[in-house]
Amino acid sequence: MSEMEPYQTTLERVGYRYRADNDDLSKRYFRELPGKPRTHIHVRQAGSWSEQLNLLFRDYVRRHPEACHTYGQVKYHLAERYRDDREAYVQGKEEIVWKILREAHVWSMAVGWKPEKSDA
Repeated sequence: MSEMEPYQTTLERVGYRYRADNDDLSKRYFRELPGKPRTHIHVRQAGSWSEQLNLLFRDYVRRHPEACHTYGQVKYHLAERYRDDREAYVQGKEEIVWKILREAHVWSMAVGWKPEKSDA
């Protein structure tokens, strides 16, 4: 049994559907059931590059409200513009996400960043 299987079983039990079409083997991706509010849940493998990158992004925007605000504004704008085009929405976020990650990388070296305590 993989270390992520218990998460899959629990999330499916409470009404989320596992999306097996995700190519990232270090992440499990879940969505809401039909008729439920849109929800995306990503469960990342502990220690993976994907986990570390996303924790750095999380910690950086928590410490830098201006980056958080800008990211939020871009997401709202894109969600409105591409309400029915998920791929365009995701592609539209790419520039701001990588800009923030470049800033987060510099910040991480300056402060000796280590991931904060888990939200789980």
